[in-house]
Amino acid sequence: MTRIEQPSRRTLLAAAVAAAAAGAASPAAAAAAGRVAPDRADAPSKAPAALVENRSWTSHADWRSGTTEGTRAVPGARPGLVIAKPAGRVDYADPHTGTTAAWEYARWTSPVHRSAVPATEVIASWNARTPAGTWLQVELTGTYSDGTAAPWYVMGRWASGDQDIKRTSVDDQSDGRSTVWTDTFSIEDASTGLRLVSYRLRLTLYRKPGTKGTPTVWRLGAMASDVPDRFTVPASTPGRAGELAVPRYSQEVHAGQYPEYDNGGEAWCSPTSSQMIIEYWGRRPTAEDLAWIAPEYADPQVCHAARFTYDHQYRGCGNWPFNAAYASTYKDLQGVVTRLGSLTDLETLIAAGIPAITSQSFLKTELTGAGYGTSGHLMTVIGFTADGDVIANDPASPDNAAVRHVYKRREFEEIWLRTKRYNASGKVVSGTGGVCYLYFPAKPSAAQKRALRAVGVR
Repeated sequence: MTRIEQPSRRTLLAAAVAAAAAGAASPAAAAAAGRVAPDRADAPSKAPAALVENRSWTSHADWRSGTTEGTRAVPGARPGLVIAKPAGRVDYADPHTGTTAAWEYARWTSPVHRSAVPATEVIASWNARTPAGTWLQVELTGTYSDGTAAPWYVMGRWASGDQDIKRTSVDDQSDGRSTVWTDTFSIEDASTGLRLVSYRLRLTLYRKPGTKGTPTVWRLGAMASDVPDRFTVPASTPGRAGELAVPRYSQEVHAGQYPEYDNGGEAWCSPTSSQMIIEYWGRRPTAEDLAWIAPEYADPQVCHAARFTYDHQYRGCGNWPFNAAYASTYKDLQGVVTRLGSLTDLETLIAAGIPAITSQSFLKTELTGAGYGTSGHLMTVIGFTADGDVIANDPASPDNAAVRHVYKRREFEEIWLRTKRYNASGKVVSGTGGVCYLYFPAKPSAAQKRALRAVGVR
């Protein structure tokens, strides 16, 4: 369980259970341009406090906007983007296999999107299918508030499998003003007032030369935020009580299993949480999917989730967009990474039947009943008591039966929403500022759409 203290994102989402975990990594640049079409889509929805804005491209009209180099927009019940005719060929040297292979590619670049929230941080997320012999890359560029341009940054090289390339973030990406920490674009010094005021996303689809396969991308977007530095956050007023029937899985059951994926289950809080919600929506890996897992291991689907969320550069399973992308590999599920403004937002989602995965860090003394401290940990919020306390499936529990916890509202809200905290050594370190993953159906109900829009997601 881990994630949180920049600049080392790698250590953050990786540690074990009853102690503080560690930090993280960072990524590198690229280039290219092309004529940019204006963003004609409807106005994006905003989180209530205007600290967060989400923009996603999902519709047929969205995919027909922007600049295309060999891609095609596919209409239908779930519009998407595919390779129509490759725009070129490139050799990719996979740093994690040591092999170089040729790939055909096609590319789509979004219109310029001027964010309603000039941002100190931006996190991209995507939903796609990548059949064998295909993969994709997501990049981000933008314009700073002083009118200068940020470089193209790689936000992820991704495939749902791991046979063609190794899924990876990219280290050492910075122009001295902004940096990418594994999966998060971040302004180096927000106190200067510098912000990213607009951005474009670039999607490159790859396939083996001479084949007809193609990735299909259904959703591409980004969450821009400017959450102020804060050690404490305002208390929200308890609202509607209720609890969702979300499966309970412990990461600790998998301690020592498949150590090649972030040292085994004791670090698998993110994929364990992801798997809980995937199964809440009625999806599971097939028996064929799980055939690689030792038959004596309980809950093999958690091992599967760890393998297929694993970031080979970060060397952990806690890459936020990779978890959302993994969820979307299941039939008719969507996944996004966002920030929420309060527990009231979570109550809105729970009331509509949508659980959430939250990222938080805390000392052992800061969360009554947890029994551990951590520099970054993911939990699944499944409900609220009549008193407004948080009901969470906490994967950092000794077994599945012990996963359900009730945490004090005020304590939970603080450790989740703050951006600054003191670690066990008394050093000031960072917090996630309300980061969460949301997984929901490709066709949400009317009530679910209303709830998602209320928290700034469409």
